Amino acid sequence: MTSSSPTPIPEQAPAPGASAGAPVPPVLAEVVRSGFVEGRHRGSLVVLAADGSVESALGDVAAPVFPRSTNKPMQAAAVLRAGLELSGERLALVAASHSGESFHLDLVRTMLAEHGLTPDHLQTPPDLPLDPEEAESYLASGRVRDRLAMNCSGKHTAMLAAAARNGWPLASYLDQDHPLQQLVAEGVRAASGEEVAHVGTDGCGAPLLSLSLTGLARAFRHFVLADPGTPERRVADAMRAHPEYVAGTRRPDTWLMQALPGTLSKMGAEAVQAVALPDGRALAFKIDDGATRTLGPILARLLRRMGVDSPVLARLEDAPLLGGGVRVGEIRAAF
Repeated sequence: MTSSSPTPIPEQAPAPGASAGAPVPPVLAEVVRSGFVEGRHRGSLVVLAADGSVESALGDVAAPVFPRSTNKPMQAAAVLRAGLELSGERLALVAASHSGESFHLDLVRTMLAEHGLTPDHLQTPPDLPLDPEEAESYLASGRVRDRLAMNCSGKHTAMLAAAARNGWPLASYLDQDHPLQQLVAEGVRAASGEEVAHVGTDGCGAPLLSLSLTGLARAFRHFVLADPGTPERRVADAMRAHPEYVAGTRRPDTWLMQALPGTLSKMGAEAVQAVALPDGRALAFKIDDGATRTLGPILARLLRRMGVDSPVLARLEDAPLLGGGVRVGEIRAAF
């Protein structure tokens, strides 16, 4: 990775037809088919400088959003604070939205057994592997949706193990008032530097704590700059050392962390992305309509503007549109 001077992000005018006083999120990505812009995706983004100050922003970066799986590093740090001893691939898998590849599922089974648990303890919804290729192979082998294949099963295994270690109830490990979930909430507040405005239920059933995009970027910065040996740094180090366990072999978070050593990257459902570079610079963004197909192009554009230069950016931003099985367009960043 090489760096040059950051390029400022230009401001955008409100969309035509916006009512007076009603902020309209800027267009962050365009859908271009056969040379024609057939769609636009709006959202908000923030970039933090190495000292933690806001360097660039578009849209509303102070309003709360649900970070979805970008909260997973903070959830993983909580199980360490609860006294669960994990490291390496196991800790990376706790912070994962895994693809459901065989090495993911094998390690979840191993971790369950190591802590005297079974897949029946998991309260993840039955699901198929997250990666489409893995899902096809999974179904072709005659298997059906199950709780272990769900992409959050590593996190849930660790939550159960932490509860068991402390003698906390297992059946209610996803309740907002459970001691483990209280540790998660404390960690989210400490890492982000802000209070949680809303609590919902994530797709996996765990409590979902809102943050602003600025708070989310601040939390990722906190993890990469934390002192060695702290729960936050242990999670960041495990994720960066074993990125294939955080996502999968065909996933952008894996590619980015493999190509840019020291970088922490995690995406979340509904098109949320957070990244921290090893020098403390960080970014976070969310696409309002939840279109995850925009994540790669927007992430590549942001990293280029931050001065990052790496072949992985071309891989990230390549988001083709097909017509008749042939490439006829692309999703592209529009800022």
